Order: sequence, then C-alpha cells, then structure tokens
Amino acid sequence: MANCQAVGKDTNTVVLPVHSASREEEIVRVVEDISPAVVSIIVTKDLPVFEYYVDPLDPFNGGWPFYTLPQQRQKGTERKEIGGGTGFIVSSDGLIVTNKHVVSDEDADYTVLTNDGSKFSAEVLARDPIQDLAILKIDGNDTSFPTVELGNSSDTRIGQTVIAIGNALGEFRNTVSVGVISGLGRTITASGGGTMETMEDVIQTDAAINRGNSGGPLLNLKGEVIGINTATVLGAQSIGFAIPVDKAKKDIKQVKAGGKIVYPFLGIRYILITAILQENNSLPVDYGALITKRDELGEVAIVPGSAADKAGLKENDIILEFDGQKINIDNSLAKLIQRKEPNDSITLKVLRDDEEIIISVVLGGESE
Repeated sequence: MANCQAVGKDTNTVVLPVHSASREEEIVRVVEDISPAVVSIIVTKDLPVFEYYVDPLDPFNGGWPFYTLPQQRQKGTERKEIGGGTGFIVSSDGLIVTNKHVVSDEDADYTVLTNDGSKFSAEVLARDPIQDLAILKIDGNDTSFPTVELGNSSDTRIGQTVIAIGNALGEFRNTVSVGVISGLGRTITASGGGTMETMEDVIQTDAAINRGNSGGPLLNLKGEVIGINTATVLGAQSIGFAIPVDKAKKDIKQVKAGGKIVYPFLGIRYILITAILQENNSLPVDYGALITKRDELGEVAIVPGSAADKAGLKENDIILEFDGQKINIDNSLAKLIQRKEPNDSITLKVLRDDEEIIISVVLGGESE
C-alpha cells in the first residue's frame, strides 16, 4: 500500500504517515476558524420593467387589412439581484475587503450575508483606483464581528498549500477548495463587467476559483490571509489568481486613517524599453522607462504640476533606476512606485542626451 508502513513482522496492520493526517487536520481547523469571517456580497438594483401593449386609439388597430405592431412602455421598476461575490471581515467593527469589480456599480445596493445567515446593508467606503480591491463597511449595532488574520504575502512560496473560501457561483456560500501556489509575480489582463484591467505581481494558484469566489480569501495553513481571489482563466484547468494581501493592507490602513485610498503619483507617461524596442528605435540602452507622449490620444509626456514636472523630468528622458533598482520588464516603474507612499522622497537615475544624471523627486498623491 503506497505511503503506508507495516507494523510488526507478521501483521497486516498499517498506519498512515503522520504528515497526511496533520495536513488534513490543519485544513479542517483553518476552515472552521475562518469561515465565520467570510461573507457573501449580494448586488441588487432597481431595474425598469417593460410591457408590450396595443394602443386602442390607433386608427389601424383591428381594421383589415391593416395591422399594428405592439408597442413597449415602462411599467415601474423591480428590484433584482444582478450579481454577487465574496469578502472577508478584517476588523471587529465590520470593515470588509473584496474585489473592486464585485462592487463596481455605484448605483447598486450591496447586502452582506454572514456565515450564520444574518443580513447587513453595506456601504462602499473606497474603491482602489489601481488594484482590483475595495473596502466595505457593515454596521452590526455594537456587534463584534469575527475577523481574519492577515499574513505576509511576501513570505509565500511556490508549492505551499493554500485554501480558497468563497461564494461559488453566487449560490454556494463558503465553498472550500484546496491547492498549491503555482506561481508568483504573474502579470495578467483580466476582463469582466465591461472593463479590462492589467494586474501585476499576482499569485497563481490551482485551488479552484469559481465565479462568485471573487473577493474571497486565499489562506495558508496557519489560517492567515495571503491573497484576495480575483480571476480565473476560462477554458483552462485550475489556473486562478489572487492579489497579494500586502497590497490590501495599505488600502485598509489608508481607509482607516483618512477614509480614502491614495496612491503615490509621479506624473509621467512612459514605455518600458526592451531589446526589440532599443533596436527598432536606435535607443542607447535596452532597459529603463522612456518618457514619451502619445499625440493621437492627446496624452502629454509630463503631467503639468506633477511631481515629475516639479523635479524637472523631461520628455525623452530614460529613467534607468528607481531608488537604486534597475527598471525592466520584471521590475517595472509602476510596480516600484506602488511600493511607496505619497510624499516619499525617491532618487532616479536618468539618462538624458547620453549623460546620466541623478534627480530627487517627492512623490505626489492620487486618489479614486
């Protein structure tokens, strides 16, 4: 029997390896501990109701050989459920993290269903302008809500066991799936709800993430949230993605402090230089960020009044390094900026007219 060990010389008694039993117990314990803090988010909206009718005053109505087509008119509105997703409670007073695309409709109403079946009206406090993240708030009239513990996504490793919990298909609350981390630092372009978004540095997992799981937690075996489930690949087998929880921590901190999410802002339009771009445009280097405008869309290279403008950056400058870190496809300027805070001072190594110069910049702030 595979992975089993015989006990005694003349016996058929076998025992399972200790690690198999302990792993199963760990998963069960995590699910039992965390499920009360995982919530379902229901999206509802007043939609128009239409009916068809025939105008009795139409002179052609009923008169042979003339025919009239039924007309359409609105007959009030009807409240309908138009979507749903998952979230998890991060503070005992009812602060909830979910995906931005789950609560993207500013005209809709949002209801949170907790694990015990209780319903709460939810308010969207902030939608992240860059990441697929949002912060909600429910009021339980002095209720102390169960919460999750946030881990460190920077400590995650490929191959480690992870658990996803969510409102699968918007119907099966607290559905559990188990898998491993399949990849780290992925860049994907996800679409849905009429929007398209590029996400960098996301976690890939083979734990099943179904429609409705969006916004739910991705957990390690300590029961810590290490990611927020956000996307899956249609037509593929077990390829899902989660936003690292370290990015959500910044949002939570900012919403608690100031009620909004603010990102550091440099204020340039740029393209990342590759070997191919260098060859096609006769550039002096094969890495860095080339500051350039796009005339056809009316986009300027330097945003007037921005941190870049104040620091003296110019069109056609090539930013080679950001605080001593080389800029390339795997270490993009956008990724480096997002690790900072508004008003942080940073140093750029810039190539201008074949001369390398050092420019100090104080980052600005941009909110939703």
